[in-house]
Amino acid sequence: MNRASTKVITISDEFILLGFPCSWEIQIFLFSLFSLTYALTLIGNLCIICAVRWDHHLHTPMYILLANFSSLEIWYITSTVPNMLANLLSETNTISFPGCFLQFYFFFSMGTTETFFLSAMAFDRYLVICRPLHYPTIMTAQRCIRMGACCWVCGFSCFLVPVYLISQLPFCGPNTIDHFLCDPGPLLKLSCVPAPATETLCAVFNSVFIFSTFLFITSSYTLVIRVVLRVPSAEGQRKAFSTCGSRLAVVSLFYGSIMVMYVSPTSGSPTGIQKIVTLFYSVLTPLFNPLIYSLRNKEMKNALKKLFGL
Repeated sequence: MNRASTKVITISDEFILLGFPCSWEIQIFLFSLFSLTYALTLIGNLCIICAVRWDHHLHTPMYILLANFSSLEIWYITSTVPNMLANLLSETNTISFPGCFLQFYFFFSMGTTETFFLSAMAFDRYLVICRPLHYPTIMTAQRCIRMGACCWVCGFSCFLVPVYLISQLPFCGPNTIDHFLCDPGPLLKLSCVPAPATETLCAVFNSVFIFSTFLFITSSYTLVIRVVLRVPSAEGQRKAFSTCGSRLAVVSLFYGSIMVMYVSPTSGSPTGIQKIVTLFYSVLTPLFNPLIYSLRNKEMKNALKKLFGL
């Protein structure tokens, strides 16, 4: 064996999350901003969960799904924001190899679960408006619970293969991830062995999954709008359009950002733009969703008033 051609490879056992490299003053500002956003997200979603739990009038399929969705949002934002806040005040910003891939798995599994719950809630609205006579027999409480459980199980099962494939790559070069979380794109760039097959497989998986759920959601709301247009009451049309429009706005924000990030295997977008886009679906949508899906609802407002004794 030619000793001169032998190359020693050292596998990285930790990564450095670069986060937001900026002055200390800006880091303090970002820490305060993200802390406030995190706190408001937790409060908003916890209020929804408590209202559904203690108000028997909200023990219906629609609100059971909303309570599950709010619980998901709490865990979804918690999988990244606390670590991001700690890194804003830290000088090392290191994360272990297992910790990085655990964050990768839980963050993307919960993001996947969110798309399933968005689809389930869109289907629920379709049944309420388009099949009102059959709704009580189709969407029973037991069936709704099974649907919610299926969303959780499927969401946490889908990303097992992509996470496993990327975790098996050797990381022997620079260990700095130019992001505030363990994202597959930057991780693939750090691999010391090119992995075009893994990259293409992940891109195809993301494209099929994202577009299929997005088309299901938009199709459901399109059918709802078609039925609403036939409603003679102007007030009824206004309320239905307000509900569907606000939900579609959040769906578009969430799906638009993840399409930009994950549909193309090599998007070529500047790193700063990628971080901003990631903030939209990882931090802002969990903040907006309680307002859009629940707190604008009259029954939810009444339940919250009872909850706080108002």
